[in-house]
Amino acid sequence: MSSSQWVRPSRFVSGEGLGNLDETACINKENNVFKLVIGNKNYSSWSLRPWFWLKHNQIPFEEVRLPLFTDQWHREIGTYTPTRCVPTLVDDGFCIWDSVAIIDYVLETVPTAKGWPTDRKARATARSVTAEMHSGFLAVREELPLNVRARCSQSQEMFSESAQQQIQRIQTLWRDCHQHYGQHGPWMFGEFSIADAMYAPVALRFVTYDVPVIPEAQYFMTAIQGSAVIQEWCEAATAESERLPYFDAKCRPVNA
Repeated sequence: MSSSQWVRPSRFVSGEGLGNLDETACINKENNVFKLVIGNKNYSSWSLRPWFWLKHNQIPFEEVRLPLFTDQWHREIGTYTPTRCVPTLVDDGFCIWDSVAIIDYVLETVPTAKGWPTDRKARATARSVTAEMHSGFLAVREELPLNVRARCSQSQEMFSESAQQQIQRIQTLWRDCHQHYGQHGPWMFGEFSIADAMYAPVALRFVTYDVPVIPEAQYFMTAIQGSAVIQEWCEAATAESERLPYFDAKCRPVNA
């Protein structure tokens, strides 16, 4: 089934496709407000992407936070999405479970929101770099998992060659997008776009793991760290009590 296909949230039965609909688990939108299901703010990079985009565009939504891999998670996640993954958007009893698809759906519903750049070439480039983030940079994801409240002091040589190459590619991408299309504003393409939401967790990873950033790409780090929306996310992440040892083991704390 395509990730863009909509299904009604239900209690899904393993091995039975989408499972049988349990009407008592159906989630309804109230007062025309979307429901966004996310994981831990400290660890869930994919949850941050649509959350940031919705918040930046001042689109109302109800947040449902399910701490990853807890009893609550195992008990409730299947009532929202057949993939048992976050993020998931629920709208009037239907769900969509891919970050970009979530944003595209809401953008169709709220066309005044900031989505893609208006210039044709800039828009094509923004879609390309978004797709590159969506499907790539696997070494960065594995070796620099999102851990908002952590701060690490470690040599960049500790990362694999693949991770180092991907870090360089990301910074080159930030530089080139801004130099070609973003001179009139603080974001990758000047005005805020979907591409910025997609790369926001990467900037936070670079903060956590003390990754040096070239001067031409520093603008993006400044924009992300200066965003009141991102600051709200980070404050909430820092206040979370849950710990995931796999993520925390990746980061050697400063002065440890």
